[in-house]
Amino acid sequence: MLMRTDPFRELDRLAQQLMGPGTWSKPSAMPMDAYREGDEYVVAFDLPGVTADAIDIDVERNMLTVNAERRSVTKADDVQMELSERPLGVFSRQIVLADTLDTEHIKADYDAGVLTLRIPIAERAKPRKISIGVGSGRKEISG
Repeated sequence: MLMRTDPFRELDRLAQQLMGPGTWSKPSAMPMDAYREGDEYVVAFDLPGVTADAIDIDVERNMLTVNAERRSVTKADDVQMELSERPLGVFSRQIVLADTLDTEHIKADYDAGVLTLRIPIAERAKPRKISIGVGSGRKEISG
């Protein structure tokens, strides 16, 4: 049986441990996908293990900011952690939105560790047909 290995996996894990968890002054990045679906843009952020109340979404002018915090699930004093590979701490991502997006009507859903934002395209930015009027005759300006 062939196994697929990544020689840098252990190096990435060690680097993450050395850098420590993200803090509010230096948050870690969160992975995301962004794509257009019909008349809206969809942005999906991976936030497994984060509760919905630990996510903060702000829009200021055209800057969208998503902050999240993954907290430890063990709170008892008698718990001794044997292995901890899931990163804890603060995660953040900022995206500059185009002027053609309607930031007043952003919808956010959180399901199965994925935060999905749906940002509609503004009416003024949608393609439209312009009809051509046909004049009924010649008009003169008198004055």
